[in-house]
Amino acid sequence: MKKILFFLSLLFLTSCYEVERNCKDYKTGKFQFDFVVNGVKKTTVFERTETLQIETYEGKTDTATVRWVNDCEFVLQKLHPKNMQEKKAISMRILSTTKNSYTFEFGIVGNDEKQKGTAKKISGTFK
Repeated sequence: MKKILFFLSLLFLTSCYEVERNCKDYKTGKFQFDFVVNGVKKTTVFERTETLQIETYEGKTDTATVRWVNDCEFVLQKLHPKNMQEKKAISMRILSTTKNSYTFEFGIVGNDEKQKGTAKKISGTFK
């Protein structure tokens, strides 16, 4: 009986945990996203306004429009795509936030395959 009460108490406590999502804090600012490609660490830096995102990766700069669906979800569409793949819009969803970073999920609009990452805010308003 004690084990059942313990597990019920544990279940109750974990079900009350709520992930922090202060998405509005990450609508604008300058960010850094680190990721690994074939075992090599890569970094991209991007600056986002309410309507544009300018990204610099390996010395090349791309600009995309930002269309906010709600406070935690937006769609990126490249302004000057160079091929058919770049013409596809990217859906972004902020999953959780901390004081200076956010974890997000992204993928091509209409495609169920998603990837996750964490972006760190490097300038702008910190709360």
